[in-house]
Amino acid sequence: MVVLNRIYTRTGDAGETALGNGTRVAKHALRVTAYGTVDEVNACAGMARLHAEHETDEALARIQNDLFDLGADLCRPDMEKDTEAEYTPLRMVPSQTERLEAEIDIMNEALEPLRSFILPGGSALAAHLHLCRTVSRRAERLTVELASVESVNEAAIRYLNRLSDWFFVAARMANDGGKDDVLWVPGANR
Repeated sequence: MVVLNRIYTRTGDAGETALGNGTRVAKHALRVTAYGTVDEVNACAGMARLHAEHETDEALARIQNDLFDLGADLCRPDMEKDTEAEYTPLRMVPSQTERLEAEIDIMNEALEPLRSFILPGGSALAAHLHLCRTVSRRAERLTVELASVESVNEAAIRYLNRLSDWFFVAARMANDGGKDDVLWVPGANR
C-alpha cells in the first residue's frame, strides 16, 4: 500500500528524479520519458471514460490499472537484479496482453472490415480513444527506444503494441460499430 503524506518533496527541484530502485536520474532521461508518456496515456484514458458507457468504462478502468502496473515496471530498471530486490518488483505479464487481445477479438467481430483509413474523430468517445491510441503509440516508440539501450520487460512492449490496437478497435465501436467512422478521402482537397 502506498501512503503519500506529502505531495511535494523538493527532491526534484534540481531536475532529477528517483527511479523505482532509488537511482537518481535526469527528469529528461529516456526511461522517465517512457513511463511519463505511459502516464499521459492513462490521463487520456481517464478523459475517455467521461464519455464511456458501462462496459467500455469498465474496460478502460482495467486498462488504467494496467498502465500504473506498466509505469511501475518501466520505472524499475535492472530486471536481471529483480531477485536481489528488497521486494519483488511489479512486472507486466503476458496475461495482461492476452486479455487485450481477447477484448479486441470480441469487439472486432461486430465491425465491418475497413475499406479505407479512418480519420480520428466521430463521437466524443471515439475522438478520445483515438487520442489514447496515438499517445500509446508514442509510449511504445519511446519504450522500444529505451529497450535498445537498457533492459526492458518484453511483456511491457507487447502490451503497449496491443493497447494501441485496442484503442483503435474501441474507437470504431464508439462510432456506432464503425458506421460513423470518418473516412479518409485521399487527395480530397487538391
